Amino acid sequence: MSQRFDQMLKITSDPKNVERVEPFVESLTGTYEISPDKYGNILISLTEAVTNAIKHGNQYDKKKSVSVLCKKSECSLAFIVSDEGAGFDYDSLPDPTAPENLLKIGGRGVFLIRQLSDSVKFLNNGSTVEIQFNI
Repeated sequence: MSQRFDQMLKITSDPKNVERVEPFVESLTGTYEISPDKYGNILISLTEAVTNAIKHGNQYDKKKSVSVLCKKSECSLAFIVSDEGAGFDYDSLPDPTAPENLLKIGGRGVFLIRQLSDSVKFLNNGSTVEIQFNI
């Protein structure tokens, strides 16, 4: 039987709270023996997901919160990031590598998350994202 640990970070939708992601990830490194390579991928992915949740999901509404749940299974860590927004059409995001988008500011968060993680699932119409890393 695999042992399962769940840890959670809950923040209000203030952009300053994004800085709380790093200590949260740091607190997991010893418990789950996260390699330096995976640590960087996890940190960047979660920072992007939380930033998107605050900005796009909750529209910077400080009355709304963003939660990050870490679930450990036998060979992976899954991070579930949820906001209180209506979601978004994650299948129709513009390709940030297309020539017409290369100089645009923003629009790379989901792309980065997909590149750095082992699996990404969008749930609840996009207001929840599950990002998985094999460890």
